[in-house]
Amino acid sequence: EVQLQASGGGLVQAGGSLRLSCAASGFTFDNYAIGWFRQAPGKEREGVSCINSSDGSTYYTDSVKGRFFISSDNAKNTVYLQMNNLKPEDTAVYYCAADLWTTAQAMGHMTRRPDYWGQGTLVTVSS
Repeated sequence: EVQLQASGGGLVQAGGSLRLSCAASGFTFDNYAIGWFRQAPGKEREGVSCINSSDGSTYYTDSVKGRFFISSDNAKNTVYLQMNNLKPEDTAVYYCAADLWTTAQAMGHMTRRPDYWGQGTLVTVSS
């Protein structure tokens, strides 16, 4: 059974940091793109950052560039999202997802529905 387990969310003050983890089981990362998406109340889900496990290419949405950093530990089947200098507008439920044979860019732009979704983890940034 394929599972994506997201963790690491919480409450943090503006300017603070959090690290999200997405642990995958039931499949290996080979040829997958793994991504983080978020959905704030009343807003559509958006791609935040994605990584291609095969070539390491990455995608970041403009609003997080220079603040968020995605990395992959293929041996542990885990993807991390380091979030620095958090802002109140980063408040959302963050989801991880996996998609086979997809580039990080395509996944980030949500050109198609990913193969697998994990449950969300809530990130709340207070001002």
